[in-house]
Amino acid sequence: MAEPIKVTIFVNGVGHTKRIEPRTHLIDFLRDELGIKSARVACEHGVCGACTVRLDGDIVRGCLVLAVQADGQEVETIDGASDRGDLAELQAAFHAHNALQCGFCTSGMLLTASSLLAEKPQASREQVREYMSGNYCRCTGYQAIVDAVCEVLEKRRVDTVA
Repeated sequence: MAEPIKVTIFVNGVGHTKRIEPRTHLIDFLRDELGIKSARVACEHGVCGACTVRLDGDIVRGCLVLAVQADGQEVETIDGASDRGDLAELQAAFHAHNALQCGFCTSGMLLTASSLLAEKPQASREQVREYMSGNYCRCTGYQAIVDAVCEVLEKRRVDTVA
């Protein structure tokens, strides 16, 4: 067993200094060390997207990033983005389209969709499908999720023109 390492990670704007094993994944640090249960664990192989968080502004899979790699960096979970109001439009659209059913994948879906809106404001429906394809949902069949994201994209395009 490796010697614990001291890390300081800023999560949703608050610094947390802990001694952890070097092999601790970021998602386990968030859930087990900090008690942030909105960050989900599912496949633990980086393919489902349930553990999606932002690391210094970029979306990452928390199960693929070691906590020591986030030392000194800012991690944002769904809680931080939601509390700030960044996701209000998407959350309303997900609700309106029933795109959140059981809710297990929703935090990863919303963070990924938020990045899509920022990176590809002119995205087509097919580009939305492609961008969101790394996030799995077993309940909705994706149609409602794509509809919700496309609605926000269209609304923003109309608002920009007006």
